[in-house]
Amino acid sequence: MILGPIATAGAAEKPVALIIAQGGLGDQSYNDLAYSGFKKALAEDKLEGKAVESKDVVAQAADILRRASDAGLGLIVDLEYSHGDALKTVAKDYPDTDYVILNQVQPGANVASVLFQEQEGSYLAGALATMVAKDSNIKGMSGKPIIGVIGGTKSVGIDKFIVGYIQGARAVDPNVEVKVAYSNNFGDPAIGLQMAKAMFDEGANVVYQVAGGTGLGVIKAAKEAGKFAIGVDTDQDGIAPGSVLTSMIKRTDVAVETVMKDYADNKFPGGKTVTLGLAQNGVGLSSMKSTRAMIPASILDKVEDMKKKILSGEIKVWNVVDQGYPDFYK
Repeated sequence: MILGPIATAGAAEKPVALIIAQGGLGDQSYNDLAYSGFKKALAEDKLEGKAVESKDVVAQAADILRRASDAGLGLIVDLEYSHGDALKTVAKDYPDTDYVILNQVQPGANVASVLFQEQEGSYLAGALATMVAKDSNIKGMSGKPIIGVIGGTKSVGIDKFIVGYIQGARAVDPNVEVKVAYSNNFGDPAIGLQMAKAMFDEGANVVYQVAGGTGLGVIKAAKEAGKFAIGVDTDQDGIAPGSVLTSMIKRTDVAVETVMKDYADNKFPGGKTVTLGLAQNGVGLSSMKSTRAMIPASILDKVEDMKKKILSGEIKVWNVVDQGYPDFYK
């Protein structure tokens, strides 16, 4: 799983590990984007390191973290959300090792937490999806405000996306119907295909995928149905050009690059939380290279106006992590 102990000198000269989350490498989403940032940081910061994958990354949380920590690593960046509690415990036992956990906050002088404001980009995705669904002049759209979203698991980390998406949709049309389902995994495109096909058959015009590799099936279903999917984490527009309306990009690559550079510079933000939202270009919609010409300028202008209002604070986007679940989702 991980190399044996490695003898090194100063802390920042020790190797780095990136623990890959559910769905694994090859998901063309969360893990792959983070790994691209990892590889870039290794080269630019002259670090050594490797990715760590496990077939049962959730159940083996403590074992994975302890093996990595015993291998003489200086920095361990963990992409797996379910590792939070295990990391908090392990980090106490290895005070000379630095840890990074994404999508949550964990205590510890040697732990840096990274939070994304996924709800902000998802709000824009929901608004765009609803306006597009209601425009029957756009190919494949019924003109009815019916959209969907498929999450990988029922969890606060995923529901940040979903609640933001619903809030943005309701801002456009309070009577919008948002179909919500969970695939309960992040690495099975066949399940994503089946679930999205059912949503499209039930009238959904656009389906947002928040399910990693499983979401590749959502994109395939959109192409087959002549509808739209919305990608997640990385720019997935090119997977099925013309069938991916947009992607809600979550810059895990930037997050990984940032903490690795700080580590290499002996400025590791231990005990701190790094927050990346619209204002930091940490989240946002893709450029829509393949679909922009299909969408009326009035819709695109409205989305841009909403973005400006989020940045100014005029629009407050609900964050389930801080605020719990809103009445419109219960």
